[in-house]
Amino acid sequence: MVSSEFAVDLPVIKAHYADILCQLVEEKGGSRRAVLAEADIRPSVLSHPDNLITVSQFVALNRAALGHSGDPALGLEYGRRLKFTTHGALSQAAISSDTIEEALKVLIKYFRVRFVYMELDFFVDGDDAVIQLTVQHNLEDLYIFNVEVVLASLMDVNLLLFGTRLLEGGSCRLNYPNPGHDKAYASMFGASVSFSSGTNQLRFRKKYLDLPIALSNPVARRVAEQQCEEELRHLEANLTVTSRVQRQLESVRWGRLPDLETIADSLGVSSRTLRRQLSAEGTKFQAILDQVRHAKAAQLLQASPLSIDEIADRLGYSDPSNFGRAFRKWEGVSPSSYRVAAKAGSE
Repeated sequence: MVSSEFAVDLPVIKAHYADILCQLVEEKGGSRRAVLAEADIRPSVLSHPDNLITVSQFVALNRAALGHSGDPALGLEYGRRLKFTTHGALSQAAISSDTIEEALKVLIKYFRVRFVYMELDFFVDGDDAVIQLTVQHNLEDLYIFNVEVVLASLMDVNLLLFGTRLLEGGSCRLNYPNPGHDKAYASMFGASVSFSSGTNQLRFRKKYLDLPIALSNPVARRVAEQQCEEELRHLEANLTVTSRVQRQLESVRWGRLPDLETIADSLGVSSRTLRRQLSAEGTKFQAILDQVRHAKAAQLLQASPLSIDEIADRLGYSDPSNFGRAFRKWEGVSPSSYRVAAKAGSE
């Protein structure tokens, strides 16, 4: 099952993403008709790039493509096929920006109009500029595939615009064990690729953030962003209340996680109304908060230098011992034991 992000499984993914994947499967000896049949997609739907398919159809197509291609590195190759023109207004807005930093901010803001069940983030960490990817679905068999698709697509666009400069001093960190095709990673991301790192990131020197973009065009950027805004409004209108609350919590990078009253205020409703809306969707605020805390705790323990007490505070626990009890319930071990094991696994 895909996480219940949408009230219904609406068509929100452009058909040309499916068409490109089908082309790749055919090149590897697979059958377009077979993968489309498994995904319950009529071939005629792919005849026009602006037609839409549902999330569940696209997920089923991804799974069928992996099976019929017989290529475990399919995600990397598919990502390279998604050129910047594939993403339409999203890419146009980014490449019309003045600098890399402005382009990244545009990508972060509108990323979900093309990759609806993934989140992209950008921040500076010391001398590194960091692009971080979070997958929002619970489809474990497609997790690596999805990460490969997005990161490979980002790298291909970077190489097109700036050559190999961004590889100099850069690195790729991945939140899963070596899948067995590490040579394909090395050829795409350079020599510095680390697996089981607790996060999915592309890192490059922050000094490159000011690099100018040759295709900068303020008018083109404004037009493209207007289209992205319209697509984003359409997408957000179909999100469940549960998903909106979850995204509010997940968007907090620094500082304590907000409480129910703060979230309700940001959504323009009373706390009582928010509780009622969540109940109608079969959940409670505390359940969503615990889910986000769990994910953030694991990430911070694996990839940050923060102490256990600092992590507890950031997650909104007034007493670190309460955090310890909650974490043992989630993972079966203490936060410190989890951190030691994660560090040992990445070495």
